[in-house]
Amino acid sequence: MLSFLPKNAIGMMLTASTLIAFQPSAWADTQVVMLGTGTPVPDAHRVGSSTAVVYNGKAYVFDLGPGSVHRAIEAAQEKGIKALYPTNISHVFFTHLHSDHILDYAELASTYWWRRTEQINAYGPTGLNAMTENYYKMVETDIQLRTSGLQPIKNPTYYQVLTQEYDHGGWTVKDGDVTIEAFEVPHGDIEPAFGYKVTTPDKTIVISGDTSYNQRLIEKAKGVDILVHEVISEAGWSKLSKEWQTYHDEAHTRTSELIKVANQAQPKLLILTHVLHYSAPLESVLSEMKAGYNGKVVLGKDLDVYE
Repeated sequence: MLSFLPKNAIGMMLTASTLIAFQPSAWADTQVVMLGTGTPVPDAHRVGSSTAVVYNGKAYVFDLGPGSVHRAIEAAQEKGIKALYPTNISHVFFTHLHSDHILDYAELASTYWWRRTEQINAYGPTGLNAMTENYYKMVETDIQLRTSGLQPIKNPTYYQVLTQEYDHGGWTVKDGDVTIEAFEVPHGDIEPAFGYKVTTPDKTIVISGDTSYNQRLIEKAKGVDILVHEVISEAGWSKLSKEWQTYHDEAHTRTSELIKVANQAQPKLLILTHVLHYSAPLESVLSEMKAGYNGKVVLGKDLDVYE
């Protein structure tokens, strides 16, 4: 787990995977929880993409890749972040609809739904409504059995999700003191794909989603407290076929490009996620980044918590 140290220990790095500090915590309320830091490439230690922002006991979850709901349960039960217990999650935002970002959507919506006190609100790109309707079809038999049998259910409609889909960026969701801004990012031939900027009373956070290098994200991320950004290893990319190199150039951000993003945006902390490294060591992305960027940068892992 990553967290704060006392003020006189700012900037100190402890051994291995213990604690890293970048700001004092006395007044910090917002947490960024890395639920899933993986990619479509199967990895025993990294589940599908998912990042949660938790403020004032409420969670805002960005993407729900395969395995991320189990990580949310772990965060709730083992790390004490109760807002991430599945029935407590009521706001979900999708960056795009690739499978490694969405496959736990049905898992979240169907998990213990009869104990919910409110429905899930889901926001994302065009296709979200159709995806939700198909989730209903998938669990149709289960829903019929639960709602027409002996199981006591207070509200038989809470398996349903309140959806809002958008065919472009520029929209905003405001929930009390929390504001979420959606902006478009380039991700190959996927349109639209969104990045998100989250503003709470004590933090500003940008989540890139899957994206190639782009100026809009840089502008949104300038001076933020935390930038969560995808990355592909330059060393790993260099050994791919020309076809795959071309694809990744259009769809993802190489370390050489992310260095440019970070140097222009200057976030207080840069978290690397959705790490595509292929034949290169996983840690290569961190060493490549540090070769050209002097700011605070960490290699995100599942269930890391940043405050």
